[in-house]
Amino acid sequence: MAKKSFKRIPKLKPLGTYKGKYKVQNKNKYIGDASNVIYRSNWEKQAFKYCESASWIKAWGSEVTIIPYICKTDNRPHRYYMDLTIVTENDDVLLVEIKPAKQTKRPIIKKRTKQTLNEALTYTKNESKWLATKEICKRKGWRFEIWTEHHLKSLGCKI
Repeated sequence: MAKKSFKRIPKLKPLGTYKGKYKVQNKNKYIGDASNVIYRSNWEKQAFKYCESASWIKAWGSEVTIIPYICKTDNRPHRYYMDLTIVTENDDVLLVEIKPAKQTKRPIIKKRTKQTLNEALTYTKNESKWLATKEICKRKGWRFEIWTEHHLKSLGCKI
């Protein structure tokens, strides 16, 4: 019996995966290495496009600002890479975290399940990051904002 030869099937990204390399159009506006910009969600990708086209944004970068913080879940030091660092036309600095609105509110736990415990853990980690970020922003005179799907939609981003 002759052996059958099979063509290699290329690996496809699973549906719902929105991670990839972002191609910066305006390299003069980007802070950092414009050849290595990674988006980790479709919302981040849309926010990057917005940053490139918004006239009030003088410069922007992704994961170029690192915030050290102590996480309440393990009391150990960690590093928080900000989704966006934006320099406005007035030279103000704005740090932006992009998160689903659901993750910005303390979860209501009615019943202890694996899912509700994970939600509580995620919220506690985020709370630790945001507290450290707010403190640094206060010291440096910067602003910190969390952009949810609602905020991105109001900016005209495709969600």
